[in-house]
Amino acid sequence: MNIIKGCIFDLDGVIVDTAKYHYLAWKRLSAELGFDFTEKDNERLKGVSRMVCMEILVEIGGLSLSEDEKHFLADKKNSWYVEYISGMGEEEILPGTREFITRIKAAGIKTALGSASKNAGIILANLRLLELFDAIIDGTCTTKAKPDPEVFLLGAKALNLPAHQCVVFEDSQAGLDAANNAGMLCVGVGSADILTGTDFIIRGFDSNLDDILNALIVQ
Repeated sequence: MNIIKGCIFDLDGVIVDTAKYHYLAWKRLSAELGFDFTEKDNERLKGVSRMVCMEILVEIGGLSLSEDEKHFLADKKNSWYVEYISGMGEEEILPGTREFITRIKAAGIKTALGSASKNAGIILANLRLLELFDAIIDGTCTTKAKPDPEVFLLGAKALNLPAHQCVVFEDSQAGLDAANNAGMLCVGVGSADILTGTDFIIRGFDSNLDDILNALIVQ
């Protein structure tokens, strides 16, 4: 049995719920473009890169846009998103998350962020969580979107660990597929009715903390 020496965390939906801000920004953009963007549509955008999200939005709206237009609109959406998240504070950290990361670091486990977000640094700074991560791999470091394993393999490399000694915490199916593709253990954060291909499922870090540690860390 492999001893887990590193934990890699997705950002949105695992550490903090920024999905609502993404949704507001994409919905604002879709309204400007003349069509509705629903919460169900927003589920398709979780865990993937900004430009992949833009492609999905184009599909939903039945639009025909040039690459330059797509990049312009994606940048506009991001400026609105950054405006929304600029007021975030520590109170928006999901329950139990800081305590869990602090505890595994005290146990000698290395930590990394593995997120498609290009705003991860801004968010972690606002949440005062930067010091809890040994490495940050985000959308500024990667060229391939989840379910490609690039982000998690880069995370393991940054921690100087082999993939099989890392466990990923993810709330999206694309992220869980990426963890599996990387050859890592994966913990789904959410509902077993939605997430598949996980080694463990947890509701969040405010529940069964000891169970997570015993199952993954103390082996």
